[in-house]
Amino acid sequence: MIMSSTANLVLAAVGGFALGLIYFAALWITLRRLAVSRHPAVLSLGSLLVRVVLALAGFYLIGAGDWRRFLLALGGFIAARLFLVRRWGQRRLARLPARGGTAP
Repeated sequence: MIMSSTANLVLAAVGGFALGLIYFAALWITLRRLAVSRHPAVLSLGSLLVRVVLALAGFYLIGAGDWRRFLLALGGFIAARLFLVRRWGQRRLARLPARGGTAP
């Protein structure tokens, strides 16, 4: 019984991480498409609505009425954000030109 409870908590954290990956990847895709969109406001609002509904539904299903599962899912969601910021941030920094030794 204890193993099953522990496994459920671990799955809640993993589910929150997956939910975060989906949420923030969709946000990244939306931001990249805004520059070429004919209707950026519709794209922004539509993406926001879809991402929020999916996140709320995911938290509702993962939490299943247990505050510990919800809290672990939220931690996984935040961990996914930190992971993606570091991963995508390193890629962006690698493309920036090196600065010279003089200050502007």
